[in-house]
Amino acid sequence: MRHFLILSTLALLSSAAATSYPLTVTDDLGRKVTLNSEPKRIIAMLPSHTETLIAIGAGGQLIAIDMYSNYPKAITDKLQKVGSAYKPDLEAIVALKPDLVLADESAGSRLTEKLAQAGLTVYGGTAQTYNEVFEKIAVLGKLTNHETGALNLITSMRTELNTLQASVAKLPKVSTYYEIDPTPYSVGPNSFIGALISRAGGQTIVPAALGDFPKLDPELIVKANPQVMVGLPLVEAARRPGWAGLKAVQNGKVYKPTPEENDALSRPGPRLPAALRALIRFLHPEAVKSGEVK
Repeated sequence: MRHFLILSTLALLSSAAATSYPLTVTDDLGRKVTLNSEPKRIIAMLPSHTETLIAIGAGGQLIAIDMYSNYPKAITDKLQKVGSAYKPDLEAIVALKPDLVLADESAGSRLTEKLAQAGLTVYGGTAQTYNEVFEKIAVLGKLTNHETGALNLITSMRTELNTLQASVAKLPKVSTYYEIDPTPYSVGPNSFIGALISRAGGQTIVPAALGDFPKLDPELIVKANPQVMVGLPLVEAARRPGWAGLKAVQNGKVYKPTPEENDALSRPGPRLPAALRALIRFLHPEAVKSGEVK
């Protein structure tokens, strides 16, 4: 099977030719986006897009990025910042005359709509699920004429992710509460973070019916009584109403990721393996101690 996968991957890589332009793709808003030639001046308005472009070899086409794009620092520090998805510097973006802007599909930010109205070519779309992460990498590879780089990245990511998942495959599933913010927003099992939790040997306490990134009733968390909590400090968890007696709090299994780990966990892009490694350390530290996870 492994031999077959290697041959399949090599076949894909060898067949990855240069992108043919004009190119038309459909974004996550159902819009037809057409590029008449390879984009040389790209603005990325989400960190996941920035990291993906750099990872597939298209970083040299970036002329500006959003204010939250900070990895890899050696490259992002040199690029102009033009606001964020919810607070874009529209004047600066238009003045830079990009031939492609990568934005999100959020109705809340309406960024894609605003930029399109300004006459710019905009692709609106982000990954929400685990498999969509790889789909978006492939799309960005095609848009930027870096299909081989995208395939290389997808292959290396999947290989590392599969190895990490195998290291905890025989361990018991740990019920997990993952906090995005104190509102509290969390993650459903079909979101990319929920899928990573499953691959790390855990299971989110959020029912799939609530969606990918739902706001929870705190009572649901208390009733679920998770074994592990990720996303907040132990001290904060202990002082929330009804939480002091929860398993995770009682056993000290409440973890606040470092800023770098949090970025990797919250961005559906090339650092998924780093995110999975962090989750395994939180959910199954015994695998780390035994040397299964390095």
